[in-house]
Amino acid sequence: MSGGVLPVTGVVLAGGAGRRMGGQDKGFVMWRGEPLILNALRRLAGLPQVLISANRSLARYRALGYEVVVDERDDYQGPLAGLRAAFRQASHPWVLSVPVDTPCLPADLVARLWDRRVPGGIVVARSPRGPEPLVCLADASLGARLESYWGGGGRRVQGWFMGAPTTWFDLREAEAINCNEPADLC
Repeated sequence: MSGGVLPVTGVVLAGGAGRRMGGQDKGFVMWRGEPLILNALRRLAGLPQVLISANRSLARYRALGYEVVVDERDDYQGPLAGLRAAFRQASHPWVLSVPVDTPCLPADLVARLWDRRVPGGIVVARSPRGPEPLVCLADASLGARLESYWGGGGRRVQGWFMGAPTTWFDLREAEAINCNEPADLC
């Protein structure tokens, strides 16, 4: 699909408890003069549907003009719960996920993931530290696999797509910086 709108639902995973960030909602933590959520949304600009997976500050997130999805339970079940909620609301045949606390992802992330896609499969980022499974582009048909994995008690982010056709997308270490603690914001 060169030149057209990609059939992708983008999701920013912003539903964590922020324990290591002193309980702050990471989406509204400032990074280089702006909230992390705005940086993440910029990575998904141009997609026909963008969701924000959040479990608090819902009015603030909705005020940004995007659909907000919440986990089934309110006890912070982890990022896989947010991804699951996004798959349930996705209107397009592909779902692209980015965590709100990874502000240095490449500006052309969507196009680069799209170019590596495999039908029925998933493209997963990896850095020199290892897999970065929350940065991914998945065929929406994998939502059924996610539901089955979740229903069986699975909660590991990497576990749900094991066995699916997988392509890797390499990030430089600087692109995979994760802001988990206040010291990471420097």
